[in-house]
Amino acid sequence: MGVGLRKLFSVDRLIDVLLPSIAVLAAMLIGALVLMALKVNPLEAYQALVKGALGNVNGITQTLTKATPLLLVGLGICIAFRGGVINIGGEGQIIMGAISATAVALALPNVPGWLLVPLLMVTGALAGAIWGGIPGLLKAKVGVNEILSTVMMNQIAFQGMNYLLRGPMLDPAQIAAGTNIPQSAALPPQAWLPRLVPRSLLHAGAIFALVLAVVTYFLLWRTTIGYRIRAVGLNPHASRYAGIPVSRYVVLSLTLSGAFAGLAGAVEVTGIHHRMIEGLSGGYGFSGIVAALFGKLHPLGAIPASVLFGALLVGADKMQRTVQVPSALIIALQGLVVLFVVASDIYIRRRSRRRVDTGGDAMPEPVAPDVPPPAAPAVEEVVG
Repeated sequence: MGVGLRKLFSVDRLIDVLLPSIAVLAAMLIGALVLMALKVNPLEAYQALVKGALGNVNGITQTLTKATPLLLVGLGICIAFRGGVINIGGEGQIIMGAISATAVALALPNVPGWLLVPLLMVTGALAGAIWGGIPGLLKAKVGVNEILSTVMMNQIAFQGMNYLLRGPMLDPAQIAAGTNIPQSAALPPQAWLPRLVPRSLLHAGAIFALVLAVVTYFLLWRTTIGYRIRAVGLNPHASRYAGIPVSRYVVLSLTLSGAFAGLAGAVEVTGIHHRMIEGLSGGYGFSGIVAALFGKLHPLGAIPASVLFGALLVGADKMQRTVQVPSALIIALQGLVVLFVVASDIYIRRRSRRRVDTGGDAMPEPVAPDVPPPAAPAVEEVVG
């Protein structure tokens, strides 16, 4: 390969890496135009956003607290997308994980914390896994589109939560007071995750999420199961030819994705609210998708992406209070970020295809190298 081609290849790679950041800047630029139309100084507004998210210890801890469920959901999204399926059901899976963890904690008030907290994490993950596995089974067995089924499962979870928080799980103290605010009783103190910073909301779940990001990386890129998940996502037909049970890994991808979202629900209950409340999911099920895409669907890339979007969530509140912009503008700004990030990802994929079609050196990730004949056993090779 000549020097010119090497330079062109390096520039293309650099553009691909920088595009997500450029997408965020473009969204901010359009947001600035909207702010100017509202007669608000964009520099003052964005200064308030940055200061609110990163200007002091309280802002930083809030940002990291918001980033924790985003990261957990994003890790599940990385697995699902790498497996060739789209999980839009994170909201429902978070709710089911939170409800299940709450029910177990209230049913076992005398269990010591060293046993109860891991039990609640496992309970939340199992509940989310079941809620994600159902659409996986429907897709694998009868071909139901997972986007439709996961969205419908969200609605079932929402309605189930509404029923439980206004009926069987309603806090007895609310009934006695006649207020009937839809929330459960408080979890026993030994079920609460410890705080990492005194007088802040930052809890041990943040460290747990970071550890799981590393574990997810090793799962996807250092194990046979991860190789097969990625192979199925890249080319299910070649994977089936190689002896990989495609349907099984489709179900596994959505099940693991649901487990991470359910775990996020359990972490929110035990780390932040200490009871089940309405609105606990906080839109994390959808924002986690954006964080995963911004992180290039890589578990380690999802870490800074989650912090970025956590900062946007925290800083947006500060910006709204400081410059008195409508709350709808904050939602629109986040939507613009989503739009530009997704558009940049599509552009990167098309650039990659064009380089391959024109004989460039950028080659896509191989689907199944050294594919054996049909009678051969499943591929066992672990690739880096």
